Amino acid sequence: MRRRLPFIFLISLSLFTATVWPAEKPEPVRVLILGTYHFDNPGHDLHNMKVDDVRTPEKQAELADVAARLARFEPNKIAVEAVSERDDLTTKKFDGFTPETLSKNADERVQIAFRLAHNLGQKSVYGIDEQSDKIDYFPYDKAQAYAKAHGKSAILDDLNAQVGATISKMEADQKTKSVREMLLEQNQPARIDADHYNFYYALLPLGNNQTQPGADLNGSWYLRNAKIFAKLTQIAKPGDRIVVTFGAGHCYWLRHFVRNTPGFVLVEADDYLR
Repeated sequence: MRRRLPFIFLISLSLFTATVWPAEKPEPVRVLILGTYHFDNPGHDLHNMKVDDVRTPEKQAELADVAARLARFEPNKIAVEAVSERDDLTTKKFDGFTPETLSKNADERVQIAFRLAHNLGQKSVYGIDEQSDKIDYFPYDKAQAYAKAHGKSAILDDLNAQVGATISKMEADQKTKSVREMLLEQNQPARIDADHYNFYYALLPLGNNQTQPGADLNGSWYLRNAKIFAKLTQIAKPGDRIVVTFGAGHCYWLRHFVRNTPGFVLVEADDYLR
């Protein structure tokens, strides 16, 4: 007589022998980071480029071309260099935007990000910038004071001369190059890396056994960008396609975070600006 296996054993055996399928991975968040120069000459940076008026018909046509190229990425969210006081991190700066705003406000956030969001029919733009009255995210004055006190001013003079030469070239280039061509050059990965290394990392020698102002500046700049990226993760959902427009100086660290964070994929602006 054939013995029957206990019922519990059969269930256990069936569970053991069942095919185990790996859990399906969620769609990654694809992020296109567009570094920009400041169109409206706000004068808030250590070095400031004098930008031609982008509200002329010629420049408006060039910016419309940039928006059309970025639209091919099919972003469903757009984030900008603005601080949001809202829980959902949307920025009030986009409230009330109409195409007529483009003829009045030269700000690159308006001219690129808000234009793109409007063209795509999006109702909100996210403000993911980080600022603080309590934390100095760019303590250049301390590095400058240290350099002066320790006979290292030549280091800063050389760095500032290099940055000044770059800005002078960009001011001249805008006379012969379109906005798209200017942005294309600014968003080349090799240039982003070089600009960061040649300024931020070149400050690291400023310091001694008692104080490290060069390292402090680098650490503070890293912290600001880490908080910016943290906000990006807080608005992102699997499968999102997000365009982030920020001042070009932020690109190095924002690209680093996207490339090294599981679930995120970096999309090169170069692929859409060419």
